Amino acid sequence: MLTVLTGLVMSPVVTLMFGVALLPFSWPYLAAVPILLGTAVALSQGGVGQAWWRRLPPARTAAWVLTTFLILSLASALMAHLDTAGIVAVAGLAGVLDARAWYGITTAAVRRAAEKPLHPWHWRATLQQIRRSLRGRTSWVPVAPLAAVMVIALVVGVTRLAFTGTVHFAHDTSEVVASADEAAGLIPSRGSDQGGQSQTVTAAKPEGAVLVVEGFGSSCCHAADSLRAAEPGMVVRQFSYRGLNAAGQPIPYGPAAGDLSIQALGDRMAAQVDQLSQQAGVPVDVVAESEGTLGLYAMLARHPHVPVKSATLLSPIVAPGQLGQAGGTVPGAALTTLNNLVGGMSPYGSSGAQELIDSVSKVGARYFEEISRDRTLPWLAVIPLADAVTLPACPWPQNVIFVDAFHGGLLGNASVRQLVEAFLAGGAAQADSASQRQLRSTAELIAAAATAWRMPELSPSCPAVGS
Repeated sequence: MLTVLTGLVMSPVVTLMFGVALLPFSWPYLAAVPILLGTAVALSQGGVGQAWWRRLPPARTAAWVLTTFLILSLASALMAHLDTAGIVAVAGLAGVLDARAWYGITTAAVRRAAEKPLHPWHWRATLQQIRRSLRGRTSWVPVAPLAAVMVIALVVGVTRLAFTGTVHFAHDTSEVVASADEAAGLIPSRGSDQGGQSQTVTAAKPEGAVLVVEGFGSSCCHAADSLRAAEPGMVVRQFSYRGLNAAGQPIPYGPAAGDLSIQALGDRMAAQVDQLSQQAGVPVDVVAESEGTLGLYAMLARHPHVPVKSATLLSPIVAPGQLGQAGGTVPGAALTTLNNLVGGMSPYGSSGAQELIDSVSKVGARYFEEISRDRTLPWLAVIPLADAVTLPACPWPQNVIFVDAFHGGLLGNASVRQLVEAFLAGGAAQADSASQRQLRSTAELIAAAATAWRMPELSPSCPAVGS
């Protein structure tokens, strides 16, 4: 019974971690780890005594579970900075500590399962008898399995509320961005945010052209308004997942339009970059976020001569499709399960992102590897600190800037938008400030510790990105 129950409640964790290996962004990871911990705590006394399933675990077993999680995470963080001998030593020590933790868990569970004699004090003995009477009347209630299921329901519910925006995780990146700009000496923003203004194309040749590519679940076509208002001398247009109409304008779309294969996404992006470049008479700066970065990888890999001047990556999907390299493909049933689970959490329904997930599994890793070898295209990556849980533990180049934020929606943050404007104006970005160095060190620590709970990496741990 315990084995079947554990398999059922842990299957969402495995599926979500499988998804992180295919589409590395933080939301599935941040959902999977609480389920992992909550399930481990709820079932920590499983199999010890016949009544384990109708009791919550004692506090001592929960403490041992949490301690084990911290020890293994710390060991993973240390291994990222050691040679082979050091890794073997740390792994051995972690194994010994893990064995001690399992002994502690079993001992605490056995003591809980044992029937204690009545306390000599009358009132304490009365309380014990009342508790035993209540347990006898509710002995049919599977308390431990219900607790494990409630953990899953709670995490899924919070994730769905976060998707819909009902729960908003506030963050402030102004200090990080301001210090990054000051350290790099970037040109300040040319204009203020006056979102909602319409674009006016004058007869004079524009200073540049920008294509803004929003991520999954976005809609068209007002996401570029604030950047357009701040850059009156540039032609700023939002990418449409549905393509262009007969007049060469982006076709409006809703949140469900983002389920495209990355091949189709890259082809449509190349067509819209070409059209915008012809209209403006200059190469195009691409500002892509989340799923949009996947399309950017595909576009550059499939259309290497597309007129792109620079690339700005917000909440980028780094090293996608890793599990797709195992045997050349991933079982369709696994992809369907992943799609249904993620689609159930999101407000977009069970259709989710089937085309996107399937195509990333097949070609995502190859496209990313191809564009990672490009040393000619200027680029800037702004990565939320939360996404560090999906990053390889690598020393990142200076044009990778970390901000204190969650995945997605960075262009809507005024401070990040100012950083993007400064990069478009100056063509380079570096962040050597004290706060940025602290964020970078924190991101590397989180990435190394989170490796313990991700799928094994099938490619070199550090992508060959240029600086």
